[in-house]
Parts: sequence; C-alpha cells; structure tokens
Amino acid sequence: QLQLVESGGGLVQPGGSLRLSCAASGFTLDGYAIGWFRQAPGKEREGVSCISNRGSKSYGPDSVKDRFTISRNNAMNTVYLQMNSLKPEDTADYYCAAVWRPHAGCVLNEGQYAIWGQGTQVIVSS
Repeated sequence: QLQLVESGGGLVQPGGSLRLSCAASGFTLDGYAIGWFRQAPGKEREGVSCISNRGSKSYGPDSVKDRFTISRNNAMNTVYLQMNSLKPEDTADYYCAAVWRPHAGCVLNEGQYAIWGQGTQVIVSS
C-alpha cells in the first residue's frame, strides 16, 4: 500500500518555526515529485511548495517564498518543509502529495498528484 505520512505540525506562536515531514511507506520517493499543499479553514486548498525528483524547487504564494524551504532526503524516503517566521495566516492543514515524474520539474497543480497523505495541522497563534 502506497502511503504518505505527514508529521511535525502543532501549535506555535507567531514568529516561530516548524519542520514538517512527509514520509513515504510502501514505495520509494525516488522518481517522484513531492508537493506540499495547505487548506485553511473555510478556504480552498492551495499549493505551497514542491520539489522535483532532481531537486528543483518551486514555491506557491509569495508570502511563503522567503520563509519556507522544501528539501528531500531520498535515503530517508522523506521530504521536509521548513517553515520559519510563521504567521497566523499560515494556520492550515498541511498535506504532502506525490506524483511519478522522474525527469520533469514539479508543478503545484494538485490534480496531477496521485498519492496523498492525511495531513498535519498547523496552528499559529499567541
């Protein structure tokens, strides 16, 4: 069974940091592009960041580009999202997703992603 499991969410004060992890089980991430998406209460899901199989990165909202960093460790079969200087508007459920895409860059089109995790909640509040 192909699964992605997110972890690392929680409650953090504004200005704080969290590192989300996305671990694959039942398959290896080698060959897959991985995306992080988030859905805030009452809002549509949006793409946050993605990383291609070869390590190229893309970021979605301008508001995260200087604060979030995506990385991958294929040996650990895990992708990370380092989130710094968190703001209340970053509060959301965060999901990782995978798509088989061994050669091309990644895209933040959620319709292309075939394997999804269950999500991890991030709450930024004082």
